[in-house]
Amino acid sequence: MKLSVSLLAASLATAEAGVWGNLRRRLSFEKVATYSPGSQVTDHCAIDRDQRAIEVELARKTNESWENAQQIYLQGGNSKSYALITLSEPLRSNVAKGTSVTGKNADGNEVAGKMYDTTSSGAVNVKVQYATTDVQDSYVQCQVGALVGEDINMSGCFADGENTINIGGEVYTYTYTAATENKNGRTIAGFSTQLEDKLKNGPGAPYADFEYFRKYYGTSDYADQWVNAAFEGGRTSFTNGNADFSQYGLEGREQIIKKGTAYMNVWMYTIREFEDALDDCKRGCINCNDDPVHAWDEGVCFYTGSLEGQDGAPSGYLLHQLADKRSLNFKTGGPDGTDVDGQSKLNYDLMDEFALGNYQLQSGNCPSARKTKERIAQLMYIPMIQGSLRYAYKVDKLQGGEKEKAEGAAFAAAVLPRVHAANSDAAAKIYNNLRVGASSTNHQEVKAAFESVYPQFGLTCADIGGLWNEATNSYYPGMGPCTDASTTKVVTETNSTLAIALGTTFGVLFALALIAVLYMRSREKQGAPVFKAGELEFKTEGGEEEADFN
Repeated sequence: MKLSVSLLAASLATAEAGVWGNLRRRLSFEKVATYSPGSQVTDHCAIDRDQRAIEVELARKTNESWENAQQIYLQGGNSKSYALITLSEPLRSNVAKGTSVTGKNADGNEVAGKMYDTTSSGAVNVKVQYATTDVQDSYVQCQVGALVGEDINMSGCFADGENTINIGGEVYTYTYTAATENKNGRTIAGFSTQLEDKLKNGPGAPYADFEYFRKYYGTSDYADQWVNAAFEGGRTSFTNGNADFSQYGLEGREQIIKKGTAYMNVWMYTIREFEDALDDCKRGCINCNDDPVHAWDEGVCFYTGSLEGQDGAPSGYLLHQLADKRSLNFKTGGPDGTDVDGQSKLNYDLMDEFALGNYQLQSGNCPSARKTKERIAQLMYIPMIQGSLRYAYKVDKLQGGEKEKAEGAAFAAAVLPRVHAANSDAAAKIYNNLRVGASSTNHQEVKAAFESVYPQFGLTCADIGGLWNEATNSYYPGMGPCTDASTTKVVTETNSTLAIALGTTFGVLFALALIAVLYMRSREKQGAPVFKAGELEFKTEGGEEEADFN
């Protein structure tokens, strides 16, 4: 039975309660797809609700709905909600970020919040971030931003019009419009546009995975440029991997956008949070790593989202759900990675790695936490490879149209920079076969190109699996799992060594036998055979002969 790292961590913590008793980690937070966070991250997990809202609007395929989708992408609606209010008089003193703020909603019930950022005395425009709870289903009750229709929730927003608010014990009169001045400080667009400051110029720079993408595309906000170009039906202007989305209609561009937001914007920002945790980790300190644990928890939230639930079973919209979907296509489900249903082996493995990293950060084991992060990054490329392979085959052999071509282009864009860093020729082959507007697609060429770089990715053929045909209960022709070159080499070398050893042994034994036969024949010719018929001699310990058995 597979022992999860989360169970191991819990056991170690219990066994060493005296040592770890000072760890300031609450154990009462709701799980995130089986992961136990050490901090409140319900508001962070809710970013997947923006992704869902974007996909709903895209699917309607009207000019209005696409404008709605783009505004949700840019402005958000579900994460880090705040009110932008105008005070009737200037602030009487400087107010620090996080200072308590209270007011009333439209029904007269109290609404709690805190100052969004430090604000100087004399300011009249103030940002107040709404308080969030530990319960995911009711984490915040003011969700507006750029949301539309039933997604808008103003039950917990500050009351409209002119009202009073308490800022750090000081009462002020304010005015604002709830429908237009409730905004969001965390957006999927921001996950890309903030990378310049957070990763390119971050304290631990250079960050390997980010550098693969920045160098390949030639810009830090590559994901944002990709998504916005698709919204506008325009072209990208990257160093490598360009796309002209004017060649697609709404069907193709829908796939480019919704996969780009989740698998490019969110993917890299997930890695960013893990890197942030490591940057803040204090080695050997068990009382001072709360902030790194919180950053690590945020990374897990961005990977899973809120809609996966506590057990990871419900359908979501981010990377956790993608891993489960692709595992069904590649027969890599279940703890052993051999099933065609249930949770993916990838998610089993990643949840173990997430729990291990959490524990390492809590205990101040920063070097080991960094190794864990590196393994997480390796594993997170798996669905991008699987998606690229799947749609290469669909386009090449199953008459895939614009939708399938766009999906292949989107998955390839999410992994090409890593391939390029390993082998630029392999990346060029994949790009030429899957790029927007490719004249043809050869799925075998794509497959061979990916397989050539698995060792550099730290992945195996079993990690990827093969494209499974559920109807025939077999792999699609030519799309079965590959065989790792290193394994083949080891087996070949082992067999060769064994053959040489056996050959040498039998050769020596044959030579000895031949010598013995020739010697005996020589003695017989001399009249002194080695063995005499009917006679067998034995010696006693004292040297006397004993009688034979005849």
